[in-house]
Amino acid sequence: MAETVAEVMAELAALEDPKARAVNERHGDDHGVNLTKLRAIAKRLKTRQDLALELWATGDSAARLLALLICRPKAFGRDELDAMLREARTPKVHDWLVNYVVKKSSHAEDLRSVWMADPDPVVASAGWALTTDRVAKKPEDLDLPALLDVIEGEMKEAPDRLQWAMNHCLAQIGIDHADHRARALDIGERLEVLKDYPTPPNCTSPYAPAWIAEMVARRTGS
Repeated sequence: MAETVAEVMAELAALEDPKARAVNERHGDDHGVNLTKLRAIAKRLKTRQDLALELWATGDSAARLLALLICRPKAFGRDELDAMLREARTPKVHDWLVNYVVKKSSHAEDLRSVWMADPDPVVASAGWALTTDRVAKKPEDLDLPALLDVIEGEMKEAPDRLQWAMNHCLAQIGIDHADHRARALDIGERLEVLKDYPTPPNCTSPYAPAWIAEMVARRTGS
């Protein structure tokens, strides 16, 4: 039997965990649902574009995360995705929208260039995330020296989420493109962005020079 949005919302409410919410709120998110349990609901529901739209419209973050798991990414129009991105203010919803939906859309490249130039740093961070994906998977026609110019000039003073996205792009250029690696390392060392970021044992530091060095070493086996 098809489940209604009210039934799904009630199920999500029953999964609310105050401890999970407290942890998530420290990262800027506003939901308390365990993501493994959320994914289990999505697996049961399968693809449901109609239900996904209704869940997104609730504005509830847990409902929106579930919507992004059960939607049909290629069913969204360009303007729909743009509007959704501008509504997605919490980090997890923003991240899943970009990675699970926009990247699979035929509108990704158009939105990438529009979002990178947006004055809203949260919107711009989505453009940088899409650019990082292209650096890794489809760098043809990307002007990597120009990207490094922008990172060099703007990353140090960028707001947190935009800074994080630009730093990821810097690291990806250094990891994937040996001819630009020395400059990427130099920019990272001079700007020192995220140099002191607390990194758990056995995790890769987000500090670009350390990140680049570790990933290159893994690839070369050195």
